[in-house]
Amino acid sequence: MTAFTIDLSPITLLDETQFQQLCAANPEIKFERTPTGELVVMSPTGGETGMHNATLIARFVVWNEQTELGVVFDSSTCFKLPNGGDRSPDVAWVQKSRWDALTPEQQRKFPPLCPDFALELISPSDNPTTARAKMQEYLESGLRLGWLINPQDKQVEIYRPQQPVEVLKAPSSLAGESVLPKFVLNIAWLWK
Repeated sequence: MTAFTIDLSPITLLDETQFQQLCAANPEIKFERTPTGELVVMSPTGGETGMHNATLIARFVVWNEQTELGVVFDSSTCFKLPNGGDRSPDVAWVQKSRWDALTPEQQRKFPPLCPDFALELISPSDNPTTARAKMQEYLESGLRLGWLINPQDKQVEIYRPQQPVEVLKAPSSLAGESVLPKFVLNIAWLWK
């Protein structure tokens, strides 16, 4: 998925309401917003990336239905992060108590929180440096665990608060640690 970043600062800065209105008026376009107010326009994914995203999210949904520990979100969900950015991870998970603490209106709109867990899957047209910066933005906003999966380089970067990024080469599985208890994601299929 190619992303285009547009700096609107010479003419305007979109506030929260304006950004939500822009998204609602253009539902066929996926937007994000950086903490500095730049508008990010995301293109649709290709078939292979879409298939991989669907497989990944299905694994999280099945685990979450069994544990009932939280709420799983797909890449269409935009989170209003505490640092001012509005971001849409490919897969996100929020602990149930944090989700339940939101008002019904906050749950309907862009949830005003950072997910506890976020996964980003790098597609062939993505810029890995931009994806890494997005993962750092999640960490700075309160992310507890993040996975940046890069099928082209056959590697996974694991993001945890106050720890260096851990890089794994073609792991067969990933563990959800204390954030996603008893969750193990088999990803050996992704490296074939």
